[in-house]
Amino acid sequence: MSDITPNTPHDDLASRIALPRYPRSGAYDARWAVDNQMGPHALWLLEWLAPALGLDTLRPGARVLDLGCGRAMTSVFLAREYDVQVTAADLWIGPDDNARRIAEAGVADRVFPVLAEAHDLPFGEESFDAIVSVDAYQYFGTDDLYLPTLTRLLKPGGRIGVVVPSLTGEVEGSEPPEHLKPFWDPGFWCFHSPAWWRRHWTRSGAVEVETADWLEDGWREWLLWCDVVHEESTEEFHVRMSRECAEMLRADRGRTLGFARVVGRRP
Repeated sequence: MSDITPNTPHDDLASRIALPRYPRSGAYDARWAVDNQMGPHALWLLEWLAPALGLDTLRPGARVLDLGCGRAMTSVFLAREYDVQVTAADLWIGPDDNARRIAEAGVADRVFPVLAEAHDLPFGEESFDAIVSVDAYQYFGTDDLYLPTLTRLLKPGGRIGVVVPSLTGEVEGSEPPEHLKPFWDPGFWCFHSPAWWRRHWTRSGAVEVETADWLEDGWREWLLWCDVVHEESTEEFHVRMSRECAEMLRADRGRTLGFARVVGRRP
């Protein structure tokens, strides 16, 4: 088993991304985080989500679905930090690949990787105590009919919590803000404001919305992470994407882009 928490105060990379409001994330090997990232720093975002979702209140061994887990960093974090059993579901990263990473992290007895598409989840009703999704839910959860089909997997009283790239307010019309036009991808239209997400979930009738808020200075943390990945990643695609994302965030400077946290409870 490899040690994924060997950071020391003298590790320059670790010091650079050790942010005071994410003490648990800061304990994880910075190189491991860079090598397994697939976008914004997922552990930071999960640590921000955790108190609103009540992860510390879950009983040991509670069942959690990590939907769109990517390379399973968030799944490993959930198991190690909160002593829960995690179903690590993703469409793009195969279970064998994630199983190796999970075993190296020493949590193969608590994290179970599966290949799953968000609209065809192979689980029974009321299978989970909580559902988590970090930097993935925006790709499938804007559908008006999606949340009710997902929350059938939650036990009554269970919570779903997501963190998604977000807008400070909804963009009017069919054009992005002028300063973002050089960077805008059509996929960004799935980004919405916290208020939009609150209304979207409330109207579904599937959950009681407990939290829908904005990560203060989240764009600065996102930019920091982009710069780190650009400098430290060995994957050409991630180097290019992080550079382009950093340019966009510098042009925006928090006027439009950041992160939303949304938590709902199944009645």
